[in-house]
Amino acid sequence: MATARNIVSAILAGLGLLVAIPAVPVAILLLPLMGARRRAVELPVAALLTLLLAPTLVLLAIAARVDSPGPGLFRQRRAGLAGRPFTVLKFRTMRSDADPYGRSPHAGNDPRLTRLGKFLRETSLDELPQLLNVVAGQMSLVGPRPLYERQAAEWNDRQRRRLQVRPGLTGYAQAFGRAGLPIEDKLELDVEYVDRRSFWLDIRILAKTMANALTGRGEVYEQRYSRDSEFERRSNPDSPGAQGDTHRPA
Repeated sequence: MATARNIVSAILAGLGLLVAIPAVPVAILLLPLMGARRRAVELPVAALLTLLLAPTLVLLAIAARVDSPGPGLFRQRRAGLAGRPFTVLKFRTMRSDADPYGRSPHAGNDPRLTRLGKFLRETSLDELPQLLNVVAGQMSLVGPRPLYERQAAEWNDRQRRRLQVRPGLTGYAQAFGRAGLPIEDKLELDVEYVDRRSFWLDIRILAKTMANALTGRGEVYEQRYSRDSEFERRSNPDSPGAQGDTHRPA
């Protein structure tokens, strides 16, 4: 039975990757044709991608349920534009009994990861349901990744500038650092993105994200949350190492 589940999960996940890969170039080609207003561009692009990927999204949600007991989707409150909370969507990559605010996995052999979840994380396909967040106007295709509301209270005035734009399905820090960066560097890149935000920078980030997913380049599993050991212990008292959320907010 376990072998059959592995085969089914692998087939469905592979199908999801094959469909998702050509969808990103479609978005990149359509962006220049839709005017300068960001929302006017993103809504039709995200709606088109959601429509094209709908069978894959359904199959991957079913595969997540087949692979381990629990829902196919993971939902969690995050800080959005101007710090307003919203519910972010992801494919579930952890066992349903895992603490949703526990430490982030440091490797693919973490026992909390499901078989399909490991694949989804390493290809970033677990983020695809956030296309629905983009359609709903809660997120952008590109922007700082949505973090916890409680994390925003810990930022200084400069770091809080990341809240001036909608959070993104992918971002500057994720495309050019992934999980290998500590939170301080991610926040700095987020602010740099806000300062430099442009159509061509978004294209660069989307292209780099796709390249990372195809080649597996970059650190997928967070090794250290913060460079500040005292801050790390204060934020994550149950672990001596890096801590984040179970479904990696950054």
